[in-house]
Amino acid sequence: MAANKSNEMTREGYDKLNAELEHLITVVRKENAERLKEAISLGDISENAEYDAAKDAQAETEERISSIEEILRTAVIVEESDEGDDSVQTGRTVVLKDLTYNETVTYKIVGTTEADPLNGKLSNASLVGGHLLGHHAGDKVEFAVPDGMARYEVLEVKR
Repeated sequence: MAANKSNEMTREGYDKLNAELEHLITVVRKENAERLKEAISLGDISENAEYDAAKDAQAETEERISSIEEILRTAVIVEESDEGDDSVQTGRTVVLKDLTYNETVTYKIVGTTEADPLNGKLSNASLVGGHLLGHHAGDKVEFAVPDGMARYEVLEVKR
């Protein structure tokens, strides 16, 4: 399985995180400050549930901002070009035949911070995603999983 040595991201994932960061900084921070100001105006903050809730929301927002900033700071954007091979790589969509369950599944291979398997986005560092990297249409991929063996045939790799 290929190791994910950098914080690879698709352009789409990078832009989405940037938009979330912008929203948190320009909108949510101001909303939190207003909630805090309102809660303080209610009086004694030692027994003020609104104040505690506002402080918690502020802390969560700041933690998320810090987390996103770190992800973006270390991100390596995987740019697609029309040249090169047609192997499974981060940023590409792969159509697979699950040979165990006789089902066809489609996944976009993304960086770890973008992974959302329920919505068809597999991390390049996940068990399945990592084993698919470098394979081409027509390849059969087999590897051990916790409950036995996974067996796939790569039907198509889309840019």
